[in-house]
Amino acid sequence: MEVVKNLDVERYMGRWYEIASFPSRNQPKDGVNTRATYTLNQDGTVHVLNETWSGGKRGSIEGTAYKVDPKNDEAKLKVKFYIPPFLPIIPIVGDYWVLSIDDDYQYALIGQPSKKYLWILCRQPHLDEEIYNQLVEKAKEVGYDVSKLHKTPQADPPPDGEDAPKDTKGIWWIKSILGK
Repeated sequence: MEVVKNLDVERYMGRWYEIASFPSRNQPKDGVNTRATYTLNQDGTVHVLNETWSGGKRGSIEGTAYKVDPKNDEAKLKVKFYIPPFLPIIPIVGDYWVLSIDDDYQYALIGQPSKKYLWILCRQPHLDEEIYNQLVEKAKEVGYDVSKLHKTPQADPPPDGEDAPKDTKGIWWIKSILGK
């Protein structure tokens, strides 16, 4: 699977809204306003903050992303999270491959070699339908079953994570493991 070459990691940093994704055991089925915020660490790794709202509460998980091969120019990364979020002791690592990104770094298609996961991300909570369809077509071209894509509801304006009630018990994570 071809990935983006020479990804400008510094330009990639910041907040990205999940426009659509394949459903995942790691996210609640009723999750809305899902987003990721990436921050470059001094050692060249990336701090990852994934947030989603479920039942009116903000759930989040933090992790670290790093290039699979630092000498290679391909946008193939690994992301490591520790679960469960309320007692982070078990590491899980996944692939994060940037399959497509526009020249202005405003929207991106993210996948992985297993083709079990797919994300369409955008700097804004909403993406032009024509661009969305182009990204879906690109995913289909590289072998994804795009019928699994689920659009993620996003509020306009998006919620402020700091003021939202927090899911401090990790209920969203437990619900997601149980398929709720």
